[in-house]
Order: sequence, then C-alpha cells, then structure tokens
Amino acid sequence: MKRHTVFLLSTVLGLLLYGLTASSQDAGLSLRMMTYNIQHGAGMDDVIDLDRQAAVIRDAMPDVVGLQEVDSCVKRSGYKPQAALLGSKTGMYSTFGGAIPLTGGKYGVAILSKEKPLSHRNIPLPGNEKRTLLVCEFQEYVFACTHLALEEENRLASLPIILEEVARWEKPFFICGDWNDIPTSTLITKMKREGFRMLSYVSNTSTYYTYPAGTPKKLIDYIASYGKVYNSIVSRKVLNEPEASDHRPVLVEVNFDGYTVGIQAPSSDREAMQNGDIYDLTGRRVEDTSRRGLFIQNGRKFVVR
Repeated sequence: MKRHTVFLLSTVLGLLLYGLTASSQDAGLSLRMMTYNIQHGAGMDDVIDLDRQAAVIRDAMPDVVGLQEVDSCVKRSGYKPQAALLGSKTGMYSTFGGAIPLTGGKYGVAILSKEKPLSHRNIPLPGNEKRTLLVCEFQEYVFACTHLALEEENRLASLPIILEEVARWEKPFFICGDWNDIPTSTLITKMKREGFRMLSYVSNTSTYYTYPAGTPKKLIDYIASYGKVYNSIVSRKVLNEPEASDHRPVLVEVNFDGYTVGIQAPSSDREAMQNGDIYDLTGRRVEDTSRRGLFIQNGRKFVVR
C-alpha cells in the first residue's frame, strides 16, 4: 500500500513538473529592465534624498536597473556610496562604474540587479566630460548602462566602442541609459542601422518623453537590445514620476529565450539526470521543487514562477 502511494505521488509530481517545463519553455524568460538618471540623488527640489529614488525603483519591481549620474563618495552628496546605498534600500546587488574623479570620490553610472552579476566591465567612452560603458554579465543575458556625452561627435565616436563590446557576447545583449539624443538624431539612426532595437518607445511623442521630469519635452532616455533577442515586448512605459529626479524613469518588460541550454549534471549524477532529477544552474540537485527560479531537467532549462 505504501509503495503504491509513493508511486502515485511520484507520477503526479512528474506530471506537474512536465506541465511547468512545457509552459515555461513556451513562455521563455521574463525580464523587467529600468533606466533612471538619478541626478546624484537630487530631486526637482534640489534636495538629495535616495529614499525617494529607492521607493520609485522598488515600486517598479525591475529585475535590473541602469542608473546614470551616480556619485560614489563625492563631497556634494555627503561622501556616500550611492549605488551601494540604493542597492541596500532596494534589496538588489549594486555595481558601480566610475567615469571621472570628483571632489574626493567618483562620478559615473551603476547597475542594480536582483541577480548577482557573473562579471562586469567598465569601458571608457569619449567626452569632454569623460563617460563610461558599464557592462554586467548575468546567467542568461548581458546588460549595459551608459550616459553618453553632450557633444554629438563624442556620442557618435562612442558607437564603435559599444559595438566592439557587443561583439564579445553570445548572450542576449541589452543596453540602456541617458544618451543625450532624440529618436530622429544621427546617433539613434545609426544605432538602428547597426542592429540595435529600441524597446522603450514606439514614436517620438509626448507619451515617451523623459526630460525634464516636471513637464517632459523630449525623449533622451532609452532601453534597447542588440538584434531581436526577445520573443515579445510585454510592456513599455515612462513612469509618471515628476519629482524624485530631473529625469523620469523608463521601464520595459520583455520575454526572451535566454542563453543557458543543454546544461548537464555532474558526471556522477548523469544517470539520475536522465531519470528526471532537477538541478540548479550550478549543477546541484534540487530537493525543493516548489521554490521559484531557473532549473535544469533532462538537460533543458525551465522556469518556476
């Protein structure tokens, strides 16, 4: 009787897992991306208040966020590591990319992420005020953030450097930031010609304007992918946040297939793997299949949401 009960439970669990695998693989992975120029923590009232900006990020519930105009231990913002503080306030990992030295610290961009980056790179870009491209690698994708120069010649000179970085990666590549240019500009036109897909807007209309935050008059903040690495765009919007910074944040959610395929179990567990055991991305066998995450079964990935 006990053996029969165990068999029935195993059969039911197997069917449930098969259903999760099928539906999750069909749907792909979901990724919520955000870009936000935080003006070194200052709002439209010129008061530096990271709690306001952290609340905006928490409410949007992104998986990954690109931040521009970030201070790290700079005098004007109280010598505080703003990226690390925002990471702590939002429960996310923080990665800072310094662009220029500034009064005791550095000024640049940052990436916040729910997932700990596997690696990161900080690549100098041209500008009368020096710029940088911060790139974080994750298990399933690569996410980059940059704040391009005020001068058009330096924005255009940055594009070949960005393309060289894109060419390093086989994973889906997403990029965001304050690019100081409008959709009809030479830069955006060239980016599209070179293979970038603009995800964060449909048209150059007030619906997608991002700056200045109080009454936006132009679109200069973007989220893009290199190539059509996504299955669908679930949503895109400029958040109605007119006070916490001088830019409005942008949020995009996409479904995509990701990168990790065909992961095998450790050699000693190959037989168990073929029998349907479930593993996480590090090759450890998973006993608790009720928790959310990305898993591997029979050499294929599936998502439990």
